[in-house]
This record gives sequence, structure tokens and C-alpha cells, in this order.
Amino acid sequence: MVISDATGETAERMVRAAVLQFSDSPVNVRLYSRVRLESEVEAIIERAAELHALLVFTVVNAEERQLIMSLVERHDVEYVDLIGSLMTKLEGFLSSTADGVPGLLHVIGEDYFRRIEAVEFAVKHDDGAEPRNLPKADLVLVGISRTSKTPLSTYLAQKGLKVANVPLVLGVDLPKEIEEVDDRKVYGLVIRPDALVRIRQARLTHLGMPQDTSYGTRNHIEDELGYAREVFRTHPNWPVIDVTNKAIEETASDILRLYKERHNADGLC
Repeated sequence: MVISDATGETAERMVRAAVLQFSDSPVNVRLYSRVRLESEVEAIIERAAELHALLVFTVVNAEERQLIMSLVERHDVEYVDLIGSLMTKLEGFLSSTADGVPGLLHVIGEDYFRRIEAVEFAVKHDDGAEPRNLPKADLVLVGISRTSKTPLSTYLAQKGLKVANVPLVLGVDLPKEIEEVDDRKVYGLVIRPDALVRIRQARLTHLGMPQDTSYGTRNHIEDELGYAREVFRTHPNWPVIDVTNKAIEETASDILRLYKERHNADGLC
């Protein structure tokens, strides 16, 4: 039996991981989460005594932990205090007293897993992949090649936002799914021609490709930028951000500022 004054998810995972090492001994793990009342604690421990169960508990409040200790001794129940001994050790090591607030790990965990989920989303929806999921994104970045779509997506994802990016390719229509995305979530990216020529020429050199490849020529880049401007003109509600000579952090800051403004004004989720 597992008792926790919070969700108990961490304790349950630890117990289940441990019992996997005992394949010859079937174990039934039962979790009692958010246990705060003395009557609840006593009823659970009485049940553990009846079943001759091992009681595992993660309770951060010192008084509640002491209550459990007294009850397991009274009812002669075997127990493991998963967090108490560690907290006691930390109090001595840090010369400080634990706050004893239940659920803090879960709060931290939620933020952590939200960011992990956002990064996974950005990776799966990079460069126009999985367009059917565009409506699920918090942000959609649209721009021609080398306008920092991928690094921006990754950086913003680490802030917990699900970001997809869609390339603008000359002569290729945007995926139809982008019309299902709220205009206030889509951001266009542009760059000045001279800067883009330098970036693409450097890219061609790195790849060992000829400098006169259309990808890096001024005329072709002007055509691509013209196509991008036309797309943005037909979507006047998309903010367009110039990334020329800007660090990723600077552009991301501009996007986040606009995103928060729109979020506060329109109640976007």
C-alpha cells in the first residue's frame, strides 16, 4: 500500500519499479493519494494490518508523518518512509527546515513535462511535417528557407509552447490546414535579401555545392521573398517579423511579446 499527501505518482512509480525485480512474487500495489485526514490515515493503516501489507508513504508534513509512524507501530505494520529520512538528512546538511508543503514535485513535474511535450511537438512538426496537426499548435511560424524557423521553434518550445513551422516554397501552395489555424497564432518571418544571400552562399559552401545554384542567387531569393510578401498580404492578420541580423533570442522575444499581448487581449489558450 502506498500513502501520499499529494498525487503519489512518484512513490507509486518507485514501488512498481522495485517490485519488477521480484518476478517470482506477485505484488498488488494500491495507491491512496491526497490523504490528509487522520481518520483516513488510520483506516488505511488498519486495512494494511489486516492484509499484512507493506506500507510505503511519502508525506512531507512532519506532524502527519509522525502520526503515521505512531499508527504503524500501534498496528504492527511494516513500513517504508520514502521521503522522511531524506528530508531529515537534507535539513541537517542544509541547516534549514523543510517547508512541508505537499504537491510541490507535481507542480514542478507538470511544467517540466509540458516543456518536453512542446519540444517533441516542435521536432515532429518541423519544416511542414504533419500539416494535419497545425490547428493543435500554439504558434505557427511561416517563412522561406533560412529565416530561422527551426531554431526559433525549438527555442520557443523550451518555453512550453507547441510550435510548428511551415516553409514557403516558390510555386508550392501552403498546406490547406493552415487556414484552420487562428490567424492570431500564425507569424510570418522575413529577411533582407543581402543578408539571405550571404547566409545561403555560406550554406552552399558548407555543403560543397556550386555558388551559382539557384538557391543562393540574388534573383531567385528576390522571387522567393516576393512570393512570401504576397502570402503575407493575403493574410493581413499574421504579424510579420524581420529576422535580419537578429539573434534567435531577440526574435523569440518579439514573438513572445506579441503572443502574450494577443493571449491577454483575446483569451487564447
